[in-house]
Amino acid sequence: MQGPFNRNSQRRPMAEINVVPFIDVMLVLLVIFMITAPMLTQGVQVELPQVSSQPIDTPENTEPVIVAVDQEEQYHITLGESSTQVTPDELAQRVVTILERSPDSAVLVRGDRNVAYGQIVTLMSTLQGAGVENVGLISEPPNND
Repeated sequence: MQGPFNRNSQRRPMAEINVVPFIDVMLVLLVIFMITAPMLTQGVQVELPQVSSQPIDTPENTEPVIVAVDQEEQYHITLGESSTQVTPDELAQRVVTILERSPDSAVLVRGDRNVAYGQIVTLMSTLQGAGVENVGLISEPPNND
């Protein structure tokens, strides 16, 4: 008895999925995202100072050396309770001398908000160039009035 419900027919069910259309769609989407992604970036155009520096690790539980730059662009080194004013030429040597006595100390930079950004970055680069490994920035939390 031959009929449509015969189980002995020579036809086998197709078990393959044709993925070629999916690959085509994915390639088109890839091209679209590659073209539109650079257009999505937003931001303010700024001219950043160019200084070579390396990322650093956070300090251990030791007394930090604080290098401060005040509004008159004068440098001060604070260690514990003592603070001394230094010139830019002797700044790196004094910090290196302090770190020879306590090598695990971190050097933190405290800059006045009116000091130029480039001067702070140059100070940090000078410290790293002198062999200081741990350099960080000090900031104050915002006032929530």
